[in-house]
Amino acid sequence: MKQVVQNYKSGELALLDVPVPGCKPGGVLVRTAFSLISTGTELMKVSEAGMSMVGKARSRPDQVAKVMQSVAVNGVPATYRKVMGKLDSYTPLGYSLCGVVEQVGAGIDDVKVGDLVACAGNEHALHAELNWVPKNLYTPVPDGLAPRHAAFGTVGSIALQGIRQGEPQLGEVALVIGLGLIGQLVVQLLTAAGVRVVGADPDPARCELAERLGAAACGDPASAAVEAAVAELTGGHGVDQVYLAAGGGSNEPVELAARLCRDRGRVVDIGKCRLDLPWNAYYEKELDVRFSRSYGPGRYDPEYELEGRDYPIGYVRWTERRNLACFLDLLARGSVDVEPLVSHVADFDDAVETYRSLKDGELKAVAVLFRYPGQAAEAEAGAEAVAPAVAVPAVRVKRSPARPLRTPVRLAFVGAGNYATSMLLPHLTGREGVELSTVVTTTALSAANAQRKFGFAGATTDLDAVLGDGSVDAVFVVTRHSSHAELTRKALLAGKAVFVEKPLALTEDELAGVLAAVEESGNDRLQVGFNRRFAPLLQEAKQRFGARSGPANLRYLVNAGRLQQGSWYLQQGTEGSRFAGEGGHFIDTASWLLDADPVSVYAVAPSGNEDLQVVLRYPDGSTATISYVTTGAPGFPKETLDLLADGKVLRLDDFVRSSVYFEKSTAGRKRWVSSRLPKARDKGQSAQLAAFVRAVRTGGPMPVPLESLVATTAATLAVRTGLAGGVPVTLAGER
Repeated sequence: MKQVVQNYKSGELALLDVPVPGCKPGGVLVRTAFSLISTGTELMKVSEAGMSMVGKARSRPDQVAKVMQSVAVNGVPATYRKVMGKLDSYTPLGYSLCGVVEQVGAGIDDVKVGDLVACAGNEHALHAELNWVPKNLYTPVPDGLAPRHAAFGTVGSIALQGIRQGEPQLGEVALVIGLGLIGQLVVQLLTAAGVRVVGADPDPARCELAERLGAAACGDPASAAVEAAVAELTGGHGVDQVYLAAGGGSNEPVELAARLCRDRGRVVDIGKCRLDLPWNAYYEKELDVRFSRSYGPGRYDPEYELEGRDYPIGYVRWTERRNLACFLDLLARGSVDVEPLVSHVADFDDAVETYRSLKDGELKAVAVLFRYPGQAAEAEAGAEAVAPAVAVPAVRVKRSPARPLRTPVRLAFVGAGNYATSMLLPHLTGREGVELSTVVTTTALSAANAQRKFGFAGATTDLDAVLGDGSVDAVFVVTRHSSHAELTRKALLAGKAVFVEKPLALTEDELAGVLAAVEESGNDRLQVGFNRRFAPLLQEAKQRFGARSGPANLRYLVNAGRLQQGSWYLQQGTEGSRFAGEGGHFIDTASWLLDADPVSVYAVAPSGNEDLQVVLRYPDGSTATISYVTTGAPGFPKETLDLLADGKVLRLDDFVRSSVYFEKSTAGRKRWVSSRLPKARDKGQSAQLAAFVRAVRTGGPMPVPLESLVATTAATLAVRTGLAGGVPVTLAGER
């Protein structure tokens, strides 16, 4: 991926190719749509990098003091090597962005893949295509807020925290010195809070902009206009607060603050300006000088920022993250408008030239945004959406020689949860030619319970012991979704046939890892629990429907319903979305009925729930629409399916009844209807398990070709990509 970096020794700026950051626990991996250049903070850093060594020392006396301390402890040569090594390294730029969650780390449950988030932090919200951001440094973007505006979240939080330090009251008057990016935001936030604002800046254009955005009056601090405006608005008493949002080496802002502030007023330093306080002026008015530390409480606290330990709201009302969310809410409700602050939007590929133009004064700007290729196009007026693609990995396997198979087939289960004990094991217990060898669980008691109930020969918590047991022919992976791919990979490498419940994988990398294990081991004996194609009603209905000559339309309504509070299916940060876990069932069924794998996926979803509309397109022009709904009535059937083609209609009513209607009949009737099942719905689990056991015993083909399992998994993953981009996703690659 690409990232903007700077060498502080030489001043060189570069757009560097760097490795993609890993998605660590406690945070999310975010693909950037827009990032904001802080024309104050960042340009100051860029300018310092271009100075001589003496100039750098003069601009950072705090760092010089650290160097002198190191000399006293370590000596000159060691300190010199250390300082030069640090200076002659690339450092990142940026700290405010908006992007799309691409991967969710362990322990995160407040956002999911595809969500739009605003991110903060000079180590985590960098000018880079991908960033790993810890929990307390991102927040979801409210519905309807443009990504380019949400990218202002961090600088907005800085302005907001400064105002909180000033404790403004309704009807007070404030003076904002410095009308750059932060100053303009302070003006708007104060105005929204019912405070009348006077602005001071030597740039007439910025003064005019601040007045358009709500300031009562603005002017050059060296002129009499600012003082006159303050006198008029305050009756000569002076302003209640002064916000120092200016930078530079002049002491004039501090002196102006003392002159125009009322008795016992408050002076808040937000920017980085010179603070040689004139003692008499500040003493005589007993001015309250306060500092605003960046985005708010939590800043520079590694336990808060990196470890995700929040401060109790009863003790710390406004933390970094709460400030970020508050500012985005103000943007979404129209209380603050950042669009007038956007002076320029540059393509990320032009980042180095953009910094050069800003530094040289060719580009005069309040705020500049970087727009990232393929991510922000849909947010720009008139831009065309870029169609993303999800790779369908090719299946490459050089099969190893088949080993003699035993009779009966010895099965091991990894996991013995509700699905395994209610939908799988009852169909295997007592089945001829099957021996339940070992059950593996993470807790000893659950293993013992499964052994007692279903007659396993052994029970253990040691997975490696089972994988190393040469007498075990096949392994069933029936654990939580996040572990499926890794457990499948290990079992394949151990030479076992594998039955894994859906989903096979939650990410493209996990899917690739499974196929890499197939290629490495020569073992392609894999089945995913897509049982609906084995359901007797669907099997017979498909046979009655017969072959087709033209494209088909398939509609699949899944009334999934709501989950109970506390269900692990709701842990989307670690276990994926509900559709990621269950959607493969319906995609596999559609593809089986249409006798093909999909070539594209289009997914849309209303905000605020898990409802989805997924449209699959197939090579012959057929389409399948899957409506996955969690907000329907619980009394309505869960699954209804209709297939229409060539004057025929196949209908499935929740695995209770199926029917086929014919436009023309050669058998003397225009409709076939199945008999109602006398017992519970049969969704094909028993038939699927019988086919799997038979394949393991005989060494024959697995019940579903591996290529089909891969295509269905890739299509399920493409739903997430499609939701993030809002456009159809092409399924590309060898089949």
